[in-house]
Amino acid sequence: MKVLFAGGGTGGHLYPGVAMAAELKKRVPGISISFAGTSAGIEATEVPRLGYPLILLPVRGLKRGLAVRAIADNAAILADFVKALSMAMAFIRKERPDVVVGTGGYVSAPLLLAAQLSGRKTLIQEQNAFPGVTTRLLARMATEVHLSFEESRKFFGAKASVFVTGNPAREFGGESRESCLDFFGLDRTLPTLLVFGGSRGARAINNAVLKLCRRLEGTINLIWQTGALDADRVRAEAGPSATRWIGPYIQEMGKAYGAADLVLCRAGASSLAELTNLGKPSVLIPYPYAAADHQRHNAQALVGSGASVMIDDSKIGDEASFEAILALFRDRDKLARMGEAARREGHPGAAAKLAERIIALSKS
Repeated sequence: MKVLFAGGGTGGHLYPGVAMAAELKKRVPGISISFAGTSAGIEATEVPRLGYPLILLPVRGLKRGLAVRAIADNAAILADFVKALSMAMAFIRKERPDVVVGTGGYVSAPLLLAAQLSGRKTLIQEQNAFPGVTTRLLARMATEVHLSFEESRKFFGAKASVFVTGNPAREFGGESRESCLDFFGLDRTLPTLLVFGGSRGARAINNAVLKLCRRLEGTINLIWQTGALDADRVRAEAGPSATRWIGPYIQEMGKAYGAADLVLCRAGASSLAELTNLGKPSVLIPYPYAAADHQRHNAQALVGSGASVMIDDSKIGDEASFEAILALFRDRDKLARMGEAARREGHPGAAAKLAERIIALSKS
């Protein structure tokens, strides 16, 4: 059995594929798994590190706007796409994968299209609530489409083979809240706020939490991943505290979630999958420059279910935003209801379910 994963650029597009690949290896001895990506994406280093073969294609995203420079760039980008499609067709003819799985990013377009034109089975795994135009177009010929949000169904018309399977996410052990708080050296008797803005941090969130942490002092624990660029500045400005843990990156994310009563973070698809699988209430601050504003659509899906509160990036430092966060800690019943709503939106075991669908497609 041969499976080709096409997707990358960011971890959000790569790691769902990695999770599915790991599940496939458990189920199919001797399976051949390869990945396709670009030299500029995270997959260029991560896929070889994980031990999978990687094919690199010269594909980039189109520039927006009608400026002369953008038009000229897009002409070159379209030429690259034609070259990438030709390379993808040649690779698929040579390797003859049983299933090609697209997980998003620019590289998924030529690989999925080449597979569809070659008559191979294709599966699209969409992480975000608002699917991109390329995904919607390729979905018309895809064998199956798997979504992370029920709200996404409306973008795929009457296509029958569309399923809400969830977004493959990291799984964490069920350690006790007390042991998790002990790991960070925090007070077992206080509620805990977990803050992160992604692996590189988010300056707008960091600046707002610097103001908020003075209000939290002595009443609420704070576990705060700042990102490497802001870590020294934040530590210096926040000062020492027995109820704060501040670091550039959280290696033991399972312990951070285990300690948290409320999470404040961006609205990336992978983060939301982890929050819902764990049943964690959240305050979501969508990244305002995400493509097609997809983080806002992701956040709105959880706000609509009662699992989250959303605050605009431009307003995260306002007094009203601080009060909204503090009010949640004062209303333990509401936090509990939000957690229950989050868990109802979760899809634990999504990677395993998707692996089973890939196996079924390879046999059909």
